[in-house]
Amino acid sequence: SKLQWSTAISMMVFAWLFAAFWSVMPLLGWGEYDYEPLRTCCTLDYSKGDRNYVTFLFALSIFNFMIPGFIILTAYQSIHQKFKKTGQYKFNTGLPLKTLVICWGPYCLLCFYAAVENVMFISPKYRMIPAIIAKSAPTVDAFVYALGNENYRGGIWQFLTGQKIEKAEVDNKTK
Repeated sequence: SKLQWSTAISMMVFAWLFAAFWSVMPLLGWGEYDYEPLRTCCTLDYSKGDRNYVTFLFALSIFNFMIPGFIILTAYQSIHQKFKKTGQYKFNTGLPLKTLVICWGPYCLLCFYAAVENVMFISPKYRMIPAIIAKSAPTVDAFVYALGNENYRGGIWQFLTGQKIEKAEVDNKTK
């Protein structure tokens, strides 16, 4: 079924309100912001590791990492099952979840480690690496989607070269 405009707008408003909620909570006292180790921008202040930080961290990771990860996993498993029935594999359905874990996993590990131990002994340059990888996630997701989907990949190729890709006929009997 097609996505209705009202549903799309409702989803967009929910996403913005959800992001605003989690962004404002440290300003209201649950969690805290501080400069990143190289003082280029702000991040969660994981240097304290107090109860306030730990409760915010666990709620943040459940609602912004684990639940979205579960939704991605179940949604793409459903897509994979549909591809399996039709025999038409359009893209690697496991890639979006792997991208989420690879991009956000190191940052989550650093934050969880900060909940139980002092991370200040780690060099500021090394503490920046997980944050930089996490901030690259939207770009990586765009590339994964664009290059992983044959329709978009063909459109990108046509845009860059002016040549249209002819789809090769695949014999389903050989699969």
